[in-house]
Amino acid sequence: MSKRNTQAAKTAARERLRIEREKQAKRAKAKRQIIVAASAIGVLAAAGGIGYAVVQANQPGYWDEAKTAKLVKPANTSGKNGTTVVLGKESAKKTLVMYEDPRCPVCATFEQTVGATVKKDYDDGKFKIQYVGATFLDRSLTGEGSKNALSALGAALNVSPEAFLEYKTALYSAKYHPEESDDKFKDDSYLIKVADTVKELKGNTEFQNAVKDGTYDRWALEMSKTFDSSGVTGTPTLKMDDKTLTGSDGQNAPMTVADFNTAIEAALKA
Repeated sequence: MSKRNTQAAKTAARERLRIEREKQAKRAKAKRQIIVAASAIGVLAAAGGIGYAVVQANQPGYWDEAKTAKLVKPANTSGKNGTTVVLGKESAKKTLVMYEDPRCPVCATFEQTVGATVKKDYDDGKFKIQYVGATFLDRSLTGEGSKNALSALGAALNVSPEAFLEYKTALYSAKYHPEESDDKFKDDSYLIKVADTVKELKGNTEFQNAVKDGTYDRWALEMSKTFDSSGVTGTPTLKMDDKTLTGSDGQNAPMTVADFNTAIEAALKA
């Protein structure tokens, strides 16, 4: 396993960033003192400080390094880089494609309200489920919780499709899903705590090590690219036969059981 895909590597990368920030702060203080002593020289020093800050801001962090780490594909995946995740009975003729970001509060609301209905239809063989994971909220809100949770979902998928679906439900539950601005999923220990509510994942050493070691971090980044290139701009988004399923407003995903049933029945008949 690549050294970059270890918990120690994550910690080391974050420590390097902290040390660099401290160095930057010390240099900035020294430059402010130079400005007081000699304004002309100070101006030049300030310009140099800005340049230095720009360089440091663009230094690669852990997730930048993960882009070139060894790609490990979870079991139960297919396609390029293992980013095609299609689950369900072979007899199901149609596939419900679900686009979700782990940190997305609307996805959490959807899962808490409609998720049980989706799962029942899936279990009954009405359709397969294709999952496409997104991490755009890490960019817009800053953080790494979406990427880290998506990696943990990869670890659950490697255990079984059912473990994956149950874990996804747990992550979106009212009890465990954090506020949008709270980057709680960045903590491996929290992801493992949530996983302990899933029968197949509770005390599962292989799963826990995969989360801690970042085994599927690179895979999470590749999955995120799949979402970014899909043309979908928000989550949750549901599609069947390349057509977007909407609620009664005709614009957003169906957020009630009644709206979902209406949309899915129409899609299945089409």
